[in-house]
Amino acid sequence: MSNTFGRILRLTTFGESHGPAIGGVLDGFPAGVFIDFNRIRYQLSRRRPGQSAVTTARNEVDEPEFLSGIFEGKSTGAPIAFLIRNADKRSADYESLRQVFRPGHADETYTAKYGHRDHRGGGRSSARETANWVLAGALAAHLLPQVEVLAYTSQIGDVRLPEDAAFSPEDVDKYSTRMPHVAASTSAEKLITDLKEQGESVGGKVAVRVTGLPAGLGEPIFDKLHARLAHAMMTINATRAFEIGSGTRAASMRGSEHNDMPDDNQTFATNHSGGVLGGISTGRELTFEVTFKPTASIAKEQKALDTEGHVVDLAIPGRHDPCVVPRAVPVVEALTWLVLADFYLLNRIHTLY
Repeated sequence: MSNTFGRILRLTTFGESHGPAIGGVLDGFPAGVFIDFNRIRYQLSRRRPGQSAVTTARNEVDEPEFLSGIFEGKSTGAPIAFLIRNADKRSADYESLRQVFRPGHADETYTAKYGHRDHRGGGRSSARETANWVLAGALAAHLLPQVEVLAYTSQIGDVRLPEDAAFSPEDVDKYSTRMPHVAASTSAEKLITDLKEQGESVGGKVAVRVTGLPAGLGEPIFDKLHARLAHAMMTINATRAFEIGSGTRAASMRGSEHNDMPDDNQTFATNHSGGVLGGISTGRELTFEVTFKPTASIAKEQKALDTEGHVVDLAIPGRHDPCVVPRAVPVVEALTWLVLADFYLLNRIHTLY
């Protein structure tokens, strides 16, 4: 099992959804960086369960414990080890799933690969793991103070954020859906709550804008910036697509339409490249979008396979998000920070030679 991400800034994580704790070790973090613990707690609070009517009712405090790598408020250069305890577990809710493979989950494939699985909320495959990423991403953000990463909900079901919507980073968290538009968010929230009452779920999209990013980040040929971002985003539970810049819209465009060309003032009216050319950042705004499927755990009765290969009727018990997108927003931000900080440190090595 691969539990490490990054080349210079390396995150290794551990833990299961219903184990005593989850946690990780962030290695390669430079010494002498003052750590903003309030920022870390805030980011964790944005991801934590039980925060609104459109998220799971599981209620975790997600208070981090730092075990090494930080002394007197500053990083020491040693590995930063941290722990997040699991407090609100209801493992008994999953006892009926011990011999059943939940549709849309990793139960069947984990069993095929390892011959054994943790049926309590999916164990290691649970999105509970993403709390580790959010904490590590909040640390990584300290290394690029001039860069702003803004993630927000751009779509839930058929409800889309208007393309001309104007909002600030502070506006995103004013809405339970993290779709920063009054009418759109209201419609999306109603859709989620209606589907929740029906025992159903819905998918959506998270969009990202990165500003202040320097040109030159990315490692051709096999470690391009957008390739690593795609790797990171497709690692998140329930992701189904990653699109940078114009994304799949590029298929219907002409070259003269898609090429970003400067005017006489050296400004660009379009950004179809998404801020990356040849796998390297251009210094202009980095933009991409991540698509999430509907939550696989639903109360509505479905057909499923049991461990003996029999088809059974299944209504999944427990507490689950009717839509993963609002809580995925800080996860997308965190992995973006981890990717960018890693490439930043790689560039520092290049400048030494």
